[in-house]
Amino acid sequence: MAGRSPIALVTGARRGIGRGIAYALADAGFDLVVNDAIDDTAARETLEAVRSRGRRATFVQGSIADLAGHARLVEQAFGAYGALDCLVNNAGIQVKVRGDILDVTQESFDELLAVNLRGTFFLTQTVAKRMLAESRSVGDPSRSILTVSSVNARIAGPNRAEYCIAKTGLTMMNQLFALRLADAGIMCFEIRPGIIRTDMTAPAKERYDKLIAEGFTPVRRWGEPADVGRTVAALASGALPFNTGDAFHVDGGLHIQHF
Repeated sequence: MAGRSPIALVTGARRGIGRGIAYALADAGFDLVVNDAIDDTAARETLEAVRSRGRRATFVQGSIADLAGHARLVEQAFGAYGALDCLVNNAGIQVKVRGDILDVTQESFDELLAVNLRGTFFLTQTVAKRMLAESRSVGDPSRSILTVSSVNARIAGPNRAEYCIAKTGLTMMNQLFALRLADAGIMCFEIRPGIIRTDMTAPAKERYDKLIAEGFTPVRRWGEPADVGRTVAALASGALPFNTGDAFHVDGGLHIQHF
């Protein structure tokens, strides 16, 4: 196993930010296990694009909200190439209806947390246990768990309260796993994207175009999935070996408090 290529599992990777992360990891030399709840043309496009970069790519279907399916998902991820060096917790959903915090329903709250926090936490737990049980060889790649949260882990969005609450929970989750896994050499990081051009943000394009033009972000442009991907790839490649538990903003400076 010495000298082998690193292997990463990316959840929610069939399109959007997850796809950008998969491409960046492939460019950095990783073989990919691509996970998503949906197996469709978009998923196959992601796989083919990873392979066109000269890397191996395997698709594992499954929703991270399905805790009973985690054991199968993780077993398939580890079994695809015989090891796993990096987990990227990217899968997540947005609120279906934005509105007053006083109108948030139990159904919406439970749905958001089931994917964005509960599912992410227990999948990370399952992967971490398996990582700790694996023997390592000299020359094996460094290991990491990276969690994609949101600028809303820090900046409140009153019209999507349940989303903000879930993302804030990921900040603490990242720090807790960082403490638990540091002795095993498994570094944990949080990535907080801002306004990223994806299918999820497309319905708000006109609004964000205007805000960005008016200086809503110090760097006056949309973020791209590749921006998030480059950050993830650098961290997963071991660029910061004396860091763990940190949060990295990929938001054009949106998080900077100013007046």
